[in-house]
Amino acid sequence: MNVLLIGLMFVVSLGYAQVKSDYDKNADFTKYKTYSFEGWQKDSDKQLNDFDKKRLLDALKAEFEKRDMKLVTDGEADAGIALYIVLDKKTSTTAYTDYMGGMGYGPRWGWGMGAGGTATTTYSEDDYIQGTLVVDMYDGESKALVWQGILTTDVQEKPEKRDKTIPKKIKKLMSKYPIAAKK
Repeated sequence: MNVLLIGLMFVVSLGYAQVKSDYDKNADFTKYKTYSFEGWQKDSDKQLNDFDKKRLLDALKAEFEKRDMKLVTDGEADAGIALYIVLDKKTSTTAYTDYMGGMGYGPRWGWGMGAGGTATTTYSEDDYIQGTLVVDMYDGESKALVWQGILTTDVQEKPEKRDKTIPKKIKKLMSKYPIAAKK
C-alpha cells in the first residue's frame, strides 16, 4: 500500500504545472507575425545548462509557429520576447501513520477491538527543484508589455524526462496566449 501511495504521489508531481497569464486587452494580437528573442532578463539563464536553454527556446519557437509567428534574428520584429527564470531548491515533507489495533476487552461491546493498539508515524523528506519561467512579450513599435505568461513547475532531474516535459509544459503555458494554436 505504501509503495502504491508513493508511486501515485510521484506521478502526480510529474504533471504539476501552474500557469498564469495576463495581457493587454486592447492589443491586436493578429498583427504580430514576427518576433525576436530579446534575451534572458537579469542573466537568469546562467542557472541553466545549454541543453535546457535549447529545449526551452525550441519549445517556445514551435508554439509561436503554431500561431503563425516567425522568429526574426536580424531586423525589426512585430514583437520582442524576453525570458526570466528562477530555480528554487525546495523540500517536501510527508508523514504516514500506520495504526495496528489490538485485541482485548472494549467498552460496552465485550471482547473484540479495544485498548492496546500501536501507531507508528514515518516521516520522509524529499528535495526537489521548482522552476518558474516568465515569458514577456513586448510590442515591437511601442515597446509596451502586451502579454506575460508564467509557468511554475517541478524540474525533472533526468535529461530524458526534460526532453519530454519541457515541450508539454510550454504548450500548456502557451495555451493561455490570446491566439489559439493551429493544429
